[in-house]
Amino acid sequence: MSGRTFGILSPFVGGDYYGAIIEGINAAAVAAGDRVMAVQTLEPGAHSADRAGLPDFDKPVAWRHLDGLVVLPGAVSPAFPAAALRAGLPVVLVAEETAGPGMSVVAADNRSGVRDAVAHLIGHGHERIAFAGYMAHFDLRERLAGYCAGLAEHELTPLVYDSGDNHESGGEQVAEALIQAGMPVTAIVLGTDRNAIGLIGRLTAAGYDLPRELAVVGFDDIADAAYLRPALSSVRQPLDALGAAVHSLFDQPPRKLEVPTIFESRESCGCPSHGLPVSERQTRELFRQVRYLQDTLNIQYDLGIALLAEKGGDPGKLEWLDRTTAVAGSFGQWSPDEPETLELTGAYQFPAGAPGRVLPVDEFPPRELFDLAHGASGDIVFVVPVRSSVTNWGLLAAVGRIQSTTPPGREMMNHSGSLLAKALDYRVMEERLRTAAMRDHLTGLPNRLLLEDRLAQAGLRAAREPGYRFGVLLLDLDGFKAVNDSLGHAAGDQLLVQVARRLTAQLRRTDTVARLGGDEFVVLIDNVSRPGAEEVVRASIRTAVTEPYLIDGKRVEVGVSIGSAISGGGASDPDLLLREADAAMYEAKSASRRR
Repeated sequence: MSGRTFGILSPFVGGDYYGAIIEGINAAAVAAGDRVMAVQTLEPGAHSADRAGLPDFDKPVAWRHLDGLVVLPGAVSPAFPAAALRAGLPVVLVAEETAGPGMSVVAADNRSGVRDAVAHLIGHGHERIAFAGYMAHFDLRERLAGYCAGLAEHELTPLVYDSGDNHESGGEQVAEALIQAGMPVTAIVLGTDRNAIGLIGRLTAAGYDLPRELAVVGFDDIADAAYLRPALSSVRQPLDALGAAVHSLFDQPPRKLEVPTIFESRESCGCPSHGLPVSERQTRELFRQVRYLQDTLNIQYDLGIALLAEKGGDPGKLEWLDRTTAVAGSFGQWSPDEPETLELTGAYQFPAGAPGRVLPVDEFPPRELFDLAHGASGDIVFVVPVRSSVTNWGLLAAVGRIQSTTPPGREMMNHSGSLLAKALDYRVMEERLRTAAMRDHLTGLPNRLLLEDRLAQAGLRAAREPGYRFGVLLLDLDGFKAVNDSLGHAAGDQLLVQVARRLTAQLRRTDTVARLGGDEFVVLIDNVSRPGAEEVVRASIRTAVTEPYLIDGKRVEVGVSIGSAISGGGASDPDLLLREADAAMYEAKSASRRR
């Protein structure tokens, strides 16, 4: 596909705010023959951009593929777009108060819409009107300024509450504050519709009659607003127009552009009900959204099963993406040797993402992945970090549909990145547990459990192959107790570790040396084909083990008693051979004591 490619940095890459803006930018880009890529900057699995704070994101993802960068509110620190601009990427900021030199800004005209809402409430006879919102964001502070300006025109006194977030929980918090204060106002404007929904739900549950006892106005005019009871009056910011304005600024000198907002009156402010929108088109659209949400829930469930519940397989290979609506995908893990470099370890429906390919982060995802994204149908390239509290694994890229009707953070990419990170963590944890269960914690040698498995395999092979023989040597150190008693247990542990290294060095890769406990070791010699071969091994082990050791600067010497047993002649039972080797070892130890 020809045309330009624009990157969008966003705390989340979906939802009825971020996703709707991305959708608007994509529609304008497609109309102009361009395309977009959306990058999530928050850690996957985050529930709220407000509570998570400013993301710690500083990676130049795909910069070599991009012709410009869009930065949504709360996505990155101010230093990031400045660095992009220095690298030659035009930058457009969304809903920011100011921009650095050379950057454009697009914002909704937050003040005028709220001022109109306040004037409407005053027209209903309200004089005690409050405002509530999360003042940490620039656009919320602008809405507050519009509220204050509307009251000032009528010489009314403002009353302001901080909701603490932009979600339902923030509205519930404001409702509690109003109840505790004895409902000091008759109307309230909230900074977001989700704040308003939370407030309406809490006050209704507490027995308040809305809007008779409290008129309510929200902001955003999300799809839920018209279907609430009472239907929510709201200030609508046309996010599609906002997206179109963002795209248009890449062809203009840097400047600030404001998109008008519109106040929509409904029942919650005291206006009469206009009834529900029940046209055939709207009914079909509602049904489509219900089906879409059902499908999303099914996908989320299937992802959990595929990545966390099912056994076997490598989650990094992305085979589980076939359970989603993704068209293609690629997974790059951070290289341990080369900073800012990703090694592709998994690909879905994407041959160019085959494992082994290495890319610098500014070339990830692979350019070929963009050719699989058809923006006109809503499919774009998404990138999300794959990161947990334990490990920063890498980046997941996928071609999929923009999700603009779910709450922010509930979209597939955020969910997928989080589950993939957890699945990779669990895989490492399982491997460590398996190793801990099979290995001696001090020396790292196989323990009794792993030795029994390898002895059983040798016994089965001897039963299948008449000419195959294996040997078992049982070793016990002579003088080990004296080392422990004279130099301490720490010195004894050091001695055991050094003995383990010497034993391992004497054996082939197919042989096994295990520690049974204390100063007892077992050696399984694979494929003893020549007569007397075990004697050669015994001699080399004896020589290696009895060489002096240096422990904490002190010279230490120990002896070794060795008993052996060889399979063959009908004797291939591992337990029997171990007993024979044990008896031979104690006979050797007794002979040593007599000497």
